[in-house]
Formats: sequence, C-alpha cells, structure tokens
Amino acid sequence: MTSDRIRIFDTTLRDGEQAPGCSMTLSEKLRVAKALSELNVDIIEAGFPAASPGDFESVKAIADENFGPVICGLARCNPDDIEKVHAAVKGADKHRIHVFVATSAIHREHKLKMAKEEIIKSAVGAIKMARELCDDVEFSPEDASRTELSYLAEVVSAAIEAGATTVNIPDTVGYTVPAEFDRLFRHLKEHVANIDDIVLSVHCHNDLGMAVANSLAAVHAGARQVECTINGIGERAGNCSLEEIVMALKTRSEFFELDTGIETTRLYPTSRLVSSITGMHVPRNKAIVGENAFAHEAGIHQHGMLQHASTYEIMLPEDVGISKSNLVLGKHSGRHAFRDRVVELGFDLDEFETNRAFQAFKKLADKKKDVYDGDIEAIVMDVDNSSPGPWALKSMQVNTRTDEDASATVILTSEDGNTVEQTATGDGPVAACFAALELAAGIGLTLKNFEVHSATIGEDAQGEVTVTVEYDNSSYRGQGTSVDIVEAGCRAYLDVINRVIRREQRGAPSNRSSTASQALI
Repeated sequence: MTSDRIRIFDTTLRDGEQAPGCSMTLSEKLRVAKALSELNVDIIEAGFPAASPGDFESVKAIADENFGPVICGLARCNPDDIEKVHAAVKGADKHRIHVFVATSAIHREHKLKMAKEEIIKSAVGAIKMARELCDDVEFSPEDASRTELSYLAEVVSAAIEAGATTVNIPDTVGYTVPAEFDRLFRHLKEHVANIDDIVLSVHCHNDLGMAVANSLAAVHAGARQVECTINGIGERAGNCSLEEIVMALKTRSEFFELDTGIETTRLYPTSRLVSSITGMHVPRNKAIVGENAFAHEAGIHQHGMLQHASTYEIMLPEDVGISKSNLVLGKHSGRHAFRDRVVELGFDLDEFETNRAFQAFKKLADKKKDVYDGDIEAIVMDVDNSSPGPWALKSMQVNTRTDEDASATVILTSEDGNTVEQTATGDGPVAACFAALELAAGIGLTLKNFEVHSATIGEDAQGEVTVTVEYDNSSYRGQGTSVDIVEAGCRAYLDVINRVIRREQRGAPSNRSSTASQALI
C-alpha cells in the first residue's frame, strides 16, 4: 500500500513498559494514552492482554475510553492470546489484533523448536482466526532481520494470503544496519506478491544505537508504518524514538517527501509526561526533547544564532512544544497568568488539578525569587503524579551533626483527620526520614534506587526525586518535588507508601507476569 503518509504506531504502553522500572499503573496508562491521542498517533499498542489480568484490564480500559487512534493489543499465535486481545480492544471503534511468531533460525532452533513449515502454519492459523474477529490484523515475524531472506519472503507471502492487513518487519535485537535493512525491504517488495495491498511496517530496537536510522532506511525502501515509543524507551537499549523519527521526516521532508500527521507541538509535553510517569529521565543531550537540544554555549554558535537562528538550528523549539520565552513568574503573579502559562506549556489540567497546581506554585513562589517554565512543569507533574491518601506529609524536621547518625521527625495526617508523629535515625537525613515514614505508616520497604534531578538552574532550583522500592516481591516507584531535596525525597517515599497501601486495600494483583518478557518484537 503505497502512500506519502507514514502511520505512527506507538508502543510506549506495551514495548516501552517492558523496560525495567517502567511499569505503569492503570491511571498512568490512561493519561499516557490520552496524551498520545492528543499527539495524533495513528495506532496505540496498549499492551499484551495475555501477560496478566492487570494488563488485560488496562488495555480494555484504554479501548473503552475510545480516544480516537486505533487501539491494538499483542498476541502470540495461539487462540487464547487472540481471544484475550479481541475481548480487550473491541470496545474501541477502531481496533487491531497484532499477532507474532519468531522466524529466525536462532529462534526456530533454540526457542520454538519448530520447523519452517510449522511456523508458517502457526502464523496462518493465527491470522485467519484474528481476521474472523477483527478486520484490522497485523502480523510480525519476530527477529525478521536475522531471518533468511527467502524464508522471510515466504512467511510474509503466507501472512498476506491469510488476511494480514499490516505486516511488520522487526529488528528485534537491534542487529541490522541501515544499508542491510534497506536491502531487506527492497527484497520483500520485489519477491512478495500483493505486498502493495498491505501496509508494510518497521519495528527497530536500539542495541547498536541505530533504531531511528534503520527505521528511516526502511521508510525510504517502502515501509509506511513506523513502530516507536516516546523517548525511545523499551526493552534493553530501547526502541526507535517517536520524536526523533517524526522530526527527521518533517525536517528532511524535501528528501523523504513523506508526512506523519503528528501534532509536533505536543512532542515535548508528551516526552515530559512519560519521563515523569516512568522515572526514566531524558538525557540532557537527547535529540529533539533533551535540555541541550536547543541550547548554544559556544561563542561562535551564539554569534551565528544572533545573526540568524537557522545557522545552528535546523528546527524551531516551538515546533516540538518547547517554549522559547521561558517567562518568569513570581509570587505576585495571579491565577490567570499561571493557568495561561500551563496551557502554553502544553498541559491540560481540569479545574481541580489547576487549583492544586496554583496552590503549589504560590508556596514555591514564597521560597523562590523567580519561577521558571521548568519549575511549573515540575509542579504540574507532581500534581499529576501525587497519589491520594491515605497519608499526607504535614511536616518534617531533620537534625544532623558530623560523625553522628541523623535523626528525623515526621508528622503525617490521614484521610480521616488523624495525626501520627514518629522519630527515627539513619546514616543520613534521607535515610532517617525514610525510616520515620515507615514507622509512621506501619510498613517496611526496601529502597532500590534514589535519583535526584534539577528542574531548573540556580541554587534555588527545585529538586525532582524519584525513588524505586521493593515490597512483597513487587517494584514500586514514587516521585516528589521541592526546593529542599530531603523534603522532595520524603514526598517521593510517601508516594510509594500510599501506592503500596492502596494496592493492598484493593487486593490488586501485579500488572506483570513472566509471559510479558516473551513479547520482544
């Protein structure tokens, strides 16, 4: 199916979530799905319904919201998986079943222990079953880039004949290089009958740092769907980065002569949202959405920029949703000015969330002389991520002296108005606060990771703390923001405590099971 339109297939909620530490709650997945719809992606791969009951419920919830894009679920080539996907996605007006099976010699011999003919039979049977349930069926030959070209063409031919409407060619382990991948796609275009009747897709991993380059090579050779994730998150070294592939096609439109339909001004806000939710911080030098992407420090660059921006900028910051003005607000700024700034930065808050964010802004403005865009983004993310009860931090006090354990006293208030005060010691102020929080809430956690990032520049910049803890063999993540790093850490740790308590109150199962790790396309 030839066209000048590239379909963007976002798999942040499926492949992206499989990255260690990137699991999301149902409410977080719904927020990401909504952001993806505002970004105007064509397809959202919402998850792998057979992986766990939690994954099934999250895919179903996203489909039932009917955000607008096609909602897709992943399935292995077996009836149970396919039925689960259909049951999960059928609530969306536009939905897709995506089936896959490995085809490379390595996978045939060591994982599947199946002959070539058996794999084709399995794929054909799965595609036909899926087509009986859904008109939109995608097929992926896992590890296609390491599959013999003649056999890959045979598999793709059989998939098209069986009724696949999209055929995706994955570089599952990030092994290929652009010239080689170009030849692969051109081989399929030349040797597979009726290949122009379907959408040819590409799905690249970044193990050798070439996911975007390989995806562009595939597009140049005829692929018309690109599978990618926000910030390039995903298994191992990640996936093709959505923002990079989209802006490469837009910036070099005279070369590719292709369009995506993505609302590029939503790229930066969506990147920030996913980063905040997953705790996977964007490197400063990350293309398109990194802090340094539009920064110029070298004198010769600054001189050129003053003469004409195009001397050293091939894109405008505004094109990807980054504000150029970095307007400064202060404690005398009103609610209207604050709300306008939030909207200009690309965030969509309801009245309740706006009120909470404005209250947090006023508190911050009392502590800081100037409040910058990064500060406002941190406030909005903190409000978005803040977990409701059962506990809230009323106050904290820390005492430290050289060569002595630190002590901390925290006072928590519960949803029903009760107050609990606890004091604990630790080998530092953060450790002491965490111990006091555990005593106050009556729950013990194992800290696995503690990260601190600055929201803006300057000595009074807000600190964003992300903590990852382990409890009852499950991993939890929490975030907190404050100009006081210890307070930010306390808020992040309390966020985790609230998540653990709420999950126990619901008796909710984990979102993931071991089957999820098998979905590596």
